[in-house]
Order: sequence, then C-alpha cells, then structure tokens
Amino acid sequence: MEKHSVELMRYALAIVYIWFGTLKLIGMSPAGELVEKTVFWFKPEIFIPALGFVEVCIGIGFLFKKLIPVTIIILLLHMAATFFPLFILPKICFDSFPYCPTLVGQYIIKNLVLISGAFCVAAKYNYQYYAVLKN
Repeated sequence: MEKHSVELMRYALAIVYIWFGTLKLIGMSPAGELVEKTVFWFKPEIFIPALGFVEVCIGIGFLFKKLIPVTIIILLLHMAATFFPLFILPKICFDSFPYCPTLVGQYIIKNLVLISGAFCVAAKYNYQYYAVLKN
C-alpha cells in the first residue's frame, strides 16, 4: 500500500475532477443549481462552464507530476470556494445546523476528503519537485 497509495490517490483525484468538470462543461452537473445560488452575481451560463474548465484543468494537472505543485494551489483555492454554500445557504445545506447536513451539505463536506487526498499527493510530489530544484 505504501508503494502505490499516493499514485492511486493522484489518479482518483484526476478522475473526479475531470469527470465533475466535464459535467459542468456540458451542462449536466447536478451541482449546477447550487453553484447558481451561491455565486448569483455571475451569469451561470458563463460561470458554470468556466468552473468546469478549471476543474478539468485541475484533473489534468494531477496526471502530470511536474504540474502537481501548481495544481495543488489551484485545488485549494477551488476547495475554499466550495465551502461557501455552508455559510451562504445554510437552509439548503442543513436540516438542523450544524448537526444534520442535507445531501447537498454532505456533497460539500466530502470535499474534506479531496483536500486531504491532495495534501497526501502534495507531500510526495512537492518534496520531490523542490528537491530537484535545489540540486
């Protein structure tokens, strides 16, 4: 497990980001309505595909080891934004705040796992990346 777990996490993150981003690009994302309600000041027909494009780029970034350091930074910025609905739209995210999340709330809270996975990947590849730069 020690030998392959980080690689598996890297590919899993790539799949999830490419898949979910593609759904936004083609207008089939179940999160589209949530995004519209959260960033209501942007036109959804522009913002949602742009968000999908960024997500696909994050996914692709995980496929190329040299891109991982910048990919992690973009992912963390993206993830910070994904938690906004918990505060902006608490009635959509919780049946009883903060103990009983709705399915939408659970969808957002699961991002903690994506962040943790990204940190695991970053721990391996950022170290290797910076070790190469020092030599």
